[in-house]
Amino acid sequence: SLTGTGKELARRNYVPGQHGPNNRSKLSEYGLQLAEKQKLRFSYGLGEKQFRNLFVQATKVKEGTVGFNFMLLLERRLDNVVYRLGLATTRRQARQFVNHGHILVDGKRVDIPSYRVTPGQVISVR
Repeated sequence: SLTGTGKELARRNYVPGQHGPNNRSKLSEYGLQLAEKQKLRFSYGLGEKQFRNLFVQATKVKEGTVGFNFMLLLERRLDNVVYRLGLATTRRQARQFVNHGHILVDGKRVDIPSYRVTPGQVISVR
């Protein structure tokens, strides 16, 4: 989430607005898919173009399903790895740590949040 609280993704059992759920139509299949895509995109803090490019890369991988490969590519981003290691409390904070040069990969400073980490690389704090 953008604020790091996760509240944006929580669903309430009623619709927004003063007058309640009168005559509210269900979302179409497209609307549901769009909502899920946006949820994933916002939780990783990516722009539309970066997100689409990662998806295109995932389709070009020969083995595995596209969805699995897509999640692998998302999880291998340096800002996400820093977040998963617990070095930052949110993905935005992890992205800032990387941007400001506080993260070393194999002893070298990397300041690109989208840097793709491979297994075996050592990530440390400067």
